[in-house]
Amino acid sequence: MLVAPARVPATRRLAATLYGYAFLTDLVLLYPLYVLLFADTGLSVGQISSLFVLWAVAGIVLEVPSGVWADAVSRRLLLCLAPLLAAGGFALWVLLPSYAAFAVGFLLWGAGGALRSGALEALVFTELERLDATDRYARLIGRTRTAEVLGAVGSGVLAGPVFALGGYLAVGAASVATCLLAAAVAARFPEHRPSPVAPLPGAAPDGARAGAAPGEGPDDDEPGWLDSLRRGLGEVRADRRVRAAVLLVAAVTAIWGGLDEYTGLLAADTGMAEVGVPLLLLLVWVGMTVGGLLAPLGERLSHRGYAGLLVFAAGATAAGALLRHPAGFLLLAAAFAAFQLATVLADVRLQARISGSARATVTSMAGMATDLTVVAFYGGYGLLAGAVGNPAAFAVAVLPYLLVALWLLTGRA
Repeated sequence: MLVAPARVPATRRLAATLYGYAFLTDLVLLYPLYVLLFADTGLSVGQISSLFVLWAVAGIVLEVPSGVWADAVSRRLLLCLAPLLAAGGFALWVLLPSYAAFAVGFLLWGAGGALRSGALEALVFTELERLDATDRYARLIGRTRTAEVLGAVGSGVLAGPVFALGGYLAVGAASVATCLLAAAVAARFPEHRPSPVAPLPGAAPDGARAGAAPGEGPDDDEPGWLDSLRRGLGEVRADRRVRAAVLLVAAVTAIWGGLDEYTGLLAADTGMAEVGVPLLLLLVWVGMTVGGLLAPLGERLSHRGYAGLLVFAAGATAAGALLRHPAGFLLLAAAFAAFQLATVLADVRLQARISGSARATVTSMAGMATDLTVVAFYGGYGLLAGAVGNPAAFAVAVLPYLLVALWLLTGRA
């Protein structure tokens, strides 16, 4: 679909704002160092692990409510608030380093992530829909994922020199500054509320209570919190295709997203010296960057092609890990490129299937399903890796992707 020339500047502004926001959101210099900050403050491994659990639980609990809020109030508002909450948490960490401050910081960070999840995808797709340019969604989201990776890489490059100049206080101040910049960039997002849509089969019209007289229900353009929740739940329940797309996002994203946290340990198991581990991780980041940029080409994949992409990614991950050699990270980079592409395509499929106005709510349901799966994965991986080691655990962990591929080939996804 062609974009009218008069609307090209609007699309470009949306894209530029989106890329800048994604880059700044992940350009947090505390990322590579916060575990060291916790340890230097005197926290035990058990206490640090409890903070991670608190972080995950905060995201899971707030995921769907924040999506509902985004549909009921303003998606742009939530995108502005998200980095401000994270900034508050990071400031607490460096100004009042203690277990209590770290816990509150993780709650704020988890809340910020929940506010951003769902609202971002819904805002972008809705704006593109208004501009008759939804065919550009995959390209924009793919490049957004690349911008996030580049932000994380930038934080890894800059954290060391900034820490050498001013310690944790300087790193924390830089992290707060990038969060404030991200909030300022988010204020530039355009936002137009979705138009009223036809009701789902068997459901009351959008914005009206079942059995209510005309004019008694909330306005279609400004649904209340409960009404947005009802719309989102109703669409997932009534439309099998939307429900399958929500499950596909979780199935594709969770495992490789969890494995990403253990790539450093896998690199160490290859025998590479500590100084060389970041170079191996850089290969993985390059792969993820390439995967995001391939999104427009990936849209051409059929169900069979998408299933083949997942099989390739799983096979390359297992082979790269079982090599137990630095060269295996070339295969791992290719695998993570494929996983990144598959994740973007799963999101594209979900956004294309959502027809109601509660887009952020439905997208947040996919995010919550992903978070729950990741938490379960962490527990399972810890037990598995403790028994057979990281290389074998990597190989076993990707086996579920074969089932997902089979599910896709049945045409039920």
